Amino acid sequence: MTELEKYYNKFNEDHRLTTRHGTVEFEVALYRITKHLEMLNQEKNSIKIADIGAGTGRYSIALSRMGYDVTAVELVKNNLNKLLNRHEKVKCWQGDARNLSFLDSEKFDVTILFGPLYHLHGKEKLKALNEAKRITKKGGLIFTAHLLNEYAVITYGFIQGNIQKCLENGSISKEFICRDGENELYSYTSLEDIKQLDSDAGLIQTEIFSPDGPSDFMRRELNAMDEETFRLFIEYQKKNCLRPELLGASSHIVDVLRK
Repeated sequence: MTELEKYYNKFNEDHRLTTRHGTVEFEVALYRITKHLEMLNQEKNSIKIADIGAGTGRYSIALSRMGYDVTAVELVKNNLNKLLNRHEKVKCWQGDARNLSFLDSEKFDVTILFGPLYHLHGKEKLKALNEAKRITKKGGLIFTAHLLNEYAVITYGFIQGNIQKCLENGSISKEFICRDGENELYSYTSLEDIKQLDSDAGLIQTEIFSPDGPSDFMRRELNAMDEETFRLFIEYQKKNCLRPELLGASSHIVDVLRK
């Protein structure tokens, strides 16, 4: 069992996306995904979607219930079993994002690659992105999600009081960049690194947006909001998620690519 599998056997992914900050991330990301799906101008049941690193199926199930043809791939068996036990109309595979040989080339109109790039490092990210590219139809879209460097530095470094220790042990450089060590569970990146990854894969960025905005930094404030105010915050984020000056004020970023 890999360290990643051990982690997700203990980590409650279902709970994360139903917390208030997780709800913002999920609803805004799904909103932007469906906007792009609507522009394909096809019958929903003819649009094939691959959700690579599907977790327990939050996005897969939502898109399937909307009428799309969804295939989910998940590495962690515990997560995959939770998805299977829901008996949804989602085709499910256990597999690694870096090797999707069980899926045909140019099969999907849209490929979602969210979870894997949080955990892969260096050239392994490019392997996963190239596999997503391979299974996506020419002209199709790939949605990739990344964790931002500044979120880790500000929260773990400064808010939780670990910055001096991290600077001393080298996990954060003197330029305040998180070291992308192969043994680290998470990989944090920058907008510049994302552009370079896209270029290396030969993909064209069509959009980049912040699904959660500042919500990860204001968990306490979100939890204190009444329901009406919280819904207004989600609407605020939907309307502002594309603003370039706000992209860095986020823990997650979603990069939309065209093959």
